[in-house]
Amino acid sequence: MTVFVLLVLILAAGYYSITNGVYPITFSQFYESVFRIQPKEDIDLVLFELRLPRLVLALLIGFGLGVGGAVLQGITKNGLADPAILGINSGAGAFIVAYMLLFQGTFSGDQLLMKLLMPLIGLIGGLFAATIIFLLAWNRISGLDSQRLLLTGIAISTGFGSLSMFLSLKMKAQDFEMATVWLNGTIYNATWTYVISILPWFLLVVPFILFKAYKLDLFRLQENVMKGLGIQVEKEKWLLMAGAVILVSSCVAVSGSIGFIGLICPHIARLLVGLKNRHSLLVCGLVGMLLLTVADYIGRSVVAPAEISVGIILSIIGAPYFIFLLVKAKV
Repeated sequence: MTVFVLLVLILAAGYYSITNGVYPITFSQFYESVFRIQPKEDIDLVLFELRLPRLVLALLIGFGLGVGGAVLQGITKNGLADPAILGINSGAGAFIVAYMLLFQGTFSGDQLLMKLLMPLIGLIGGLFAATIIFLLAWNRISGLDSQRLLLTGIAISTGFGSLSMFLSLKMKAQDFEMATVWLNGTIYNATWTYVISILPWFLLVVPFILFKAYKLDLFRLQENVMKGLGIQVEKEKWLLMAGAVILVSSCVAVSGSIGFIGLICPHIARLLVGLKNRHSLLVCGLVGMLLLTVADYIGRSVVAPAEISVGIILSIIGAPYFIFLLVKAKV
C-alpha cells in the first residue's frame, strides 16, 4: 500500500512539474502531444526536450541517492551516514571538475562521448574518496568505527570541496559559471544524453543491491554473530559499499553535489515500512524520487524565470534535519 501511494504521489508530482512553469501546458495539450493526436512543435519542444528529460533525471537521481544513502547507513550502522557528508559526493565532484577543466570549452555543445564519460569519471572519484575514508576509519580490532567514519568523511569532503573550488577558479569564465552552478547541485541542463549515460549503471547496480538487501539486514547484528552464520562480513561490506558508491557517483556526475537525499530518505522509509531492508530500500528510492521531483519544481518556479539550484532547496530542508539527528545521536 505504501509503495502504491508513493507511486501515485510521484506520478502526480511529475505531471504537475512538466505541465506547469513559465510555459504552462493544459491537460488536453499534454494528452494530444503524448499520444500524438494533434502534436504541436512548441509543446513537443517544452515537453520532450526540456521538461521530460529533466523529470526522468530527477527520478533516477532521487532513487540512486536514496538507495545509496540507505546502504551506507546499513553498513556503517550510523543514521547520520550520507554520501554527501561522508565525502563521496565531493570526491566524485572533484574528479568531474578536473575532467571539465581538462576538456573545458567542449561541454557547451552536444558532445555525446564527453557526457557519456562523466559517470565513469565520477565513479573513479567516488571510489577513490570512499576508499580513503573507509581505510582511515578502519580499526583492526573493532572494525569500522562509525564516529570516526563520520568525522573522517566530513574532513575528506571539505578537502575535496576545496580542491573542486580551486580547480574551477582556473577555468574560463563560461566554464567556471557552469562548474559553480553544477557544484551547488542542479539538473537544469538535463538532456536525454545524461539520462542514457547513467542508466546502464542503474540497471547494473540496483538489482544487485536489492538482491543483497537481506544481507544488509544482518549488519545490525554483531560481526562475530554474522561470521557464525557463515557470512563473509568484509566481502559483503565492500561489495555493498561499491554498489552504493557507483550509484551515488553516477548521479553526482550529471547533477553535481546534491546532499541530504541519502540522509533523509532512509529515515522516512523506516518510519513507513519498518527496518527490513527488503521492504525499505525500494521505499527509500521512491521517497528520494518524490523529494527531488518536488524540490526541483520549487527551485525552478519560486523565482521564475530564474532558478534556484535543487541542491540549495534540499539543503534548506536537510540541514535542520541533520542538526536534529546530530543532537539526538549525541555525537
